Amino acid sequence: MVSRHAAVNLACAGYATAYFSGDFDTATEMVDRAVELNPNSALAWSNRGWTYGQAGQAQEAIRSFERTIRLSPLNPMTFTFAGMGQAFITLQRFDEAVKAAKKALRKNRTYTGTYRCLSSALAHLGREAESQEAVARLLELEPNFRISEWVARGGQWRAQLFIEGLRKAGFPE
Repeated sequence: MVSRHAAVNLACAGYATAYFSGDFDTATEMVDRAVELNPNSALAWSNRGWTYGQAGQAQEAIRSFERTIRLSPLNPMTFTFAGMGQAFITLQRFDEAVKAAKKALRKNRTYTGTYRCLSSALAHLGREAESQEAVARLLELEPNFRISEWVARGGQWRAQLFIEGLRKAGFPE
């Protein structure tokens, strides 16, 4: 019998592989194997969602995040909703991205990824004042944020629409 930790470790390694190397085929194989090993691990499903999001497979990412929430309905991870929001942006479902980001903010008001998601979605919707509020809050938390540096650290994950939203929102390049 495989330990629960093995599945979580494999899922985390899969996400790290996607984020740092861009080897999405290997990464998705790893996270798929992790949820096969332990289909009841919310953390494994969450990492699967982020990995599929990195790989540009937004529908599958959303499916994984929805499974995460079903497995942990009373304590869904903050990052789950932020990841869903990013996937919704990829699918041009900006209203749903805003809703997901706002759920994430109710869980944690200091996770900067949520503000990136919220500002990008709001900018795409033409809701400039609200987008600017999200930009200002992120820059309070991360004053040196620059789009180019974020992309260089792995933020590009095949998400040109997301990055376009950050530019529309007015983040420094």
